[in-house]
Amino acid sequence: MIALPRLYAIIDAAAFLKHEELITFATELIFGGCTVLQYRNKNGSARVMLEQARELRRLSRAGAPAPHLRLIMNDRADLALAAEFDGVHVGQDDLPPSSVRRIIGPDRWLGFSTHDPQQVEEGDQTSADYIAIGPVFSTSSKDNPVPVVGLEGVRRARQLTGKPLVAIGGITRANAASVIEAGADSVAVISDLLREPRKSAEEFFRVLR
Repeated sequence: MIALPRLYAIIDAAAFLKHEELITFATELIFGGCTVLQYRNKNGSARVMLEQARELRRLSRAGAPAPHLRLIMNDRADLALAAEFDGVHVGQDDLPPSSVRRIIGPDRWLGFSTHDPQQVEEGDQTSADYIAIGPVFSTSSKDNPVPVVGLEGVRRARQLTGKPLVAIGGITRANAASVIEAGADSVAVISDLLREPRKSAEEFFRVLR
């Protein structure tokens, strides 16, 4: 059973115009106390994704104050291996967890996104290390978002799996505590970290103690 931090930070490449901005953002998150960073790039080429991922890997090894930092690749198991990431997160339209596990082996983390009770139950039977449930609240980070599950969806997911549970979708410093109280082990955040990422991360950790 893996131990997830309360804050699961997501770096969405679409939020940055320049490569340097993305790396600066990641650096600030690390100094803000983040120990898990997911790299997400829905529109970039494999070449660009690998370049950015390798830079994040180098950053994590450059002496920043996060000796146990884990980097998670969104969707792409092949790029996770190429960039020496610590895990992969896949969704309902990606390779199934069983196939991803065969690619990445037993030691890397594997996360699986779900959006309803049936998917949670199915995910619980896989080799995924943790289950993500969402969107909890309305979010602008998805082009075609599925219906929100609300806090009740988090509570239901908690009843259906003993795996660590990550809640995602519209989570902010104002509502994060309620999501943890509903049963999530961790909250995944994109938008509410973009402004002053180091300060924002520190405030999340204070809220989620």
